[in-house]
Amino acid sequence: MGYTPPTPPPFQQGPPQWQPSQSPQWQPSQLSYGNRIQLCQDGKYRWIYEFSMMKNPMLFITIYKVICLSCLIVWLLLNVISLFSGDFPDTVWTNTKIVLLIFAIFAVLVPFAYLIVAAQNGWKYVVLFEMDDKEIIHRQMNKQVKKAKAIGWLTVLAGLVGGSRGAVSAGIVAATHTTTISTFHYVKKVKPYRKWNTIKVNQPLSKNQVYADIEDFDWLYQYIVSHCPKVKW
Repeated sequence: MGYTPPTPPPFQQGPPQWQPSQSPQWQPSQLSYGNRIQLCQDGKYRWIYEFSMMKNPMLFITIYKVICLSCLIVWLLLNVISLFSGDFPDTVWTNTKIVLLIFAIFAVLVPFAYLIVAAQNGWKYVVLFEMDDKEIIHRQMNKQVKKAKAIGWLTVLAGLVGGSRGAVSAGIVAATHTTTISTFHYVKKVKPYRKWNTIKVNQPLSKNQVYADIEDFDWLYQYIVSHCPKVKW
């Protein structure tokens, strides 16, 4: 049986109108590719995404954004302390030099730290996504978990092969290194980066990055924004 991918809704700048009929329906044979979105028997969408940590810069850029924000907070804190101690504004330039020195140190160390972490993970970033109409969960897999094993879990959850879905779900949780959850009701910004197959899903105190193949990208983006009532355009 040939595989015919679904036609995604057009990529648009305004709030989309989500049509359930546009849900992707992949043939079982296509799941072997791993990255394609699959509707499982429990009503949740799941997919595996793997990329080289040296080719996709989104993680690296995110780290530097966190460093910049942290330095800004430190700078503000130092100036607030100077204000209450009566040294403000004489100490502004001194505080600025301290923060710039801290940033310079991290700017030099972060690339080396990133290389070490990437090497420890086999230069690969493997993530399993779970999504329903309320939230999307980003599960970074432990370095011991290979993509083929994660795909095997999905085949069970999707009902394509026999197996205990309860045992598989427990295995996924045990193999999860870190988890980021975006609750659609609280999400305020969704920004697509098609070049890097990345969708940023941001809510207060939580920044999530969702990855998908280009064949699924528009469909996924439309699904997410159509379920986020607080997204501003």
